[in-house]
Amino acid sequence: MTLDISKVSIPSHPGIYIMKDETEKILYIGKAKNLKNRVKSYFLKNQNYKTQKLVEKITDIEFILTDNEEEAFLLEANMIKRYRPPYNIELKDQQRYTYLRITNEEFPRLMVARRTRTGQFLGGGKMYGPFTHGSSKMLSIGLLRKTFKIRICKKLPKEACLEYHLGNCDAPCQFKQAREDYNKHISDLESILKGKQRLEDFVKNLEKEMIQASENRQYEKAKEIHETLQRLGNLQVRQKMESPRIGTNEEYFGIKTKDQTAHLMSFRLANGVIKDRNKFSFDLVGDNTFSSFLSQYYSTNPIPRYVIVSEMPDKKEVLEEVFARSSGFTVHITVPTTGKRREIIDLIMKNISLEITKGADPALVELQERLGLQDIPRIIECFDISNHGEDYAVGSMSCLVDGKPQTSGYRKFKIKTVQGHNDFAMINEIVKRRYLRLKEEKSKMPDLVLIDGGRGQLNAALDAIHAIGVDIPCVSLAKENEEVYQPRVSKPLVMAKTNPALKILQHARDEAHRFGVAYNRAIRKFT
Repeated sequence: MTLDISKVSIPSHPGIYIMKDETEKILYIGKAKNLKNRVKSYFLKNQNYKTQKLVEKITDIEFILTDNEEEAFLLEANMIKRYRPPYNIELKDQQRYTYLRITNEEFPRLMVARRTRTGQFLGGGKMYGPFTHGSSKMLSIGLLRKTFKIRICKKLPKEACLEYHLGNCDAPCQFKQAREDYNKHISDLESILKGKQRLEDFVKNLEKEMIQASENRQYEKAKEIHETLQRLGNLQVRQKMESPRIGTNEEYFGIKTKDQTAHLMSFRLANGVIKDRNKFSFDLVGDNTFSSFLSQYYSTNPIPRYVIVSEMPDKKEVLEEVFARSSGFTVHITVPTTGKRREIIDLIMKNISLEITKGADPALVELQERLGLQDIPRIIECFDISNHGEDYAVGSMSCLVDGKPQTSGYRKFKIKTVQGHNDFAMINEIVKRRYLRLKEEKSKMPDLVLIDGGRGQLNAALDAIHAIGVDIPCVSLAKENEEVYQPRVSKPLVMAKTNPALKILQHARDEAHRFGVAYNRAIRKFT
């Protein structure tokens, strides 16, 4: 039976999707900048034959969120290498992302780093990468070799070769000054590959050289520097999904508890590459703790040098000693607070939230956490008052289900008990009428009530809710600074304007306002 995609809650975030059949076998792993748009496209008509056959077999889809599309590329590659789904292309050349290697020779060379399937780098020297922008490996290699005068010969020749005469190498094989300068060139190159800040400094110097060359009418040189500046931008990307500088052997664990159940997820890194992801859960009964879980887990799994966790397990020192005895090397258990390790832990926690909320929109999950709600606010009802003179005042209510407008749930109210301009009393009236009726009908209450306005409007709505004896979370959103007012919290909550959780509240408020204005105009038109 084909999966009913309309019943699957799909996040609108970057990440990968894992399509499975009825036996839980992975059929296909894909990536997307927007998971919802990409996954739903599989279930549209007019697909090719093989895609139709794939869709017919799908009974479940799992999602793993990433922070951006580039990380989705990297994680997808690693997952495909591990599981080799039948509907994915198995690449013969596994080197999909460029790593660069500076050799450890007397006069080091710059090369593309090669790797085994397990992620181990081949050859000696220092590794840098990955560089996912710029489709050609040789574009970066050629650019950097030429810019920093790096030799390309396998063996040092006895005299200067063609590269010297083309201006691409200073010929350390022949000239003493070139030999003395070579280490400086390598040092400059390494400073570029190590991080964005030093690259910016280098770019500024190149820009000055370009301007100087242009003023001196050295237009070919200025053009060459301009092209170099454009291509150097390709080296600025740094990914936490795959970085040889995070560590050579690490495993990450995130843990979150809900309803007396612990939910865990792990990412294992080998040679800086996320090679595996697993998820677990256990009931919080007796001695079932994070510490006991780690002890059992590493009794049957390889022990890494670093165990990176979202929270410190009890008996940390005992665990480290046990792991050290079993592995033969020192093992560290740490909780990161900053840097790439913290970013990976944060990403794991985001994926755990997605898992335990059964695919709820991450923005709704964040809204639940920020407002301290007991349940995810899947149903949000928002109230607004639309005034036009003393004679024309109406109330309106929008309804969002899973973050999307459900227009069949919208309601409009004629004000019956309030005269003149009194928004507080009007809010009190329409909120009371709405939930008194739901209470009498024994209908389902919303997960969150949102009021358009500030502290005064919120208090008016809370008085109505308490008067009819129902228990519904209620907050208000003040339009001027987009502040969220909460009961029993003195300071309003301020979220970033780009925050997806705030955008859901804004959408509900804007819909209620639009609906109310339209109703007000309709009344005035026929009176």
